[in-house]
Amino acid sequence: MRFVLTDEQTGFARSLHDLLSKTDTPAVNRAWANGDHEPGLKLWSRLADLGVTVLATEATPVEVCVAFEALGRHAVPGPWVESAAYLPIALPDEDFSERRATVAAPPDVPYALDADVTDGVYVVGTGLLTATAADRVASVDGSRHLFEVDAGDPVDHGDLDAAFELAALATSAQLLGLGERVLADTVAYAKQRKQFGREIGSYQAIKHQLADVRIALDFARPLVFGAAVDPTPRSVSAAKIQSAEAADLAARVGLQVHGAIGYTDEYDLSLWLLRIRALQSAWGTTAFHRDRLLTDLLDAR
Repeated sequence: MRFVLTDEQTGFARSLHDLLSKTDTPAVNRAWANGDHEPGLKLWSRLADLGVTVLATEATPVEVCVAFEALGRHAVPGPWVESAAYLPIALPDEDFSERRATVAAPPDVPYALDADVTDGVYVVGTGLLTATAADRVASVDGSRHLFEVDAGDPVDHGDLDAAFELAALATSAQLLGLGERVLADTVAYAKQRKQFGREIGSYQAIKHQLADVRIALDFARPLVFGAAVDPTPRSVSAAKIQSAEAADLAARVGLQVHGAIGYTDEYDLSLWLLRIRALQSAWGTTAFHRDRLLTDLLDAR
C-alpha cells in the first residue's frame, strides 16, 4: 500500500510555503524575541485565514502535520502547538479559530509558552484549569517566551490524552520541517563556500554527512505521517523520537559545515538550530517517549 498526500493536501502545503516564503521569518523571530509581537501576530492572522488554526477540529491529523511541517521549515514563532493542536482538542467547546491561548502540562510541558501574547492560559493538573502567568524563565530559544503559571479554577474539558498526542505529533512535524530547512540551507552553503579552490560540498566527507541527514529525515517522515493516520501513543512516540534525532543530526551537521558563523546571532541558521534544541524536549523528551514506546511494546507481547 502506498501512502501519499492528496492533491488537496499538497496544494495546502504549497499555499503555506508560498505565504511563508514571502515573509521574512528570521526578522519576525528576532522581533518576537525582543518583545515586538506585531509582525508575528500579523503572520498569525494570515495563517489563520488559510485555516491553520482550525485544522485540529475541522480536518485530520495529516493536515495538522502538513501545516506544522511548514511552520517548522520557516521557524514561525508563537504558541502554535498549544493554541492550534492541544487546546482545540482539550476544550472542544471553545473556538480557537481567532483566539490565541497557551497551556502548561507538567511535567512534560512545565511552562506556558508565550503567555504574554495570549488571551487565555491553562494548566493541566487534576484535569484542566485556568491559570495566570507568573515569572518568566529562560529558554535556549530566545523567541520562545516561557512562563511559570499559577493554577486557577477547573474547566470542563475534553480528551486530554488525545490532545497530548496531537500536540506531540505537531511538534514532531515541526522538527521534521526544521530539519529539512537546515539540510537545504546547508547544501546550498556547501555548494557556494570554497576552500582550497574547491566548493566544500565536493569533498566526500561533507557529502557523506549530508547524505546521513537526508536518510535520517527520510526515515522520520513516514513515521510522522504514519502516526498522523493512526495517532496511537506508540506511533506518536516513535515519530517524536525519530524526528527529534533527525533534526538534531541536521543541526549538528549544519553547524559543522557552516563553521562558527552558524551559531552567531546575526546568521539566520542559528534561529533554526535553537528552535530544534528547544523542541527536542517539548511535549515529551526523547527519554520519555522511548520509555513509553518500550512499555507499549512490552505490554503488547
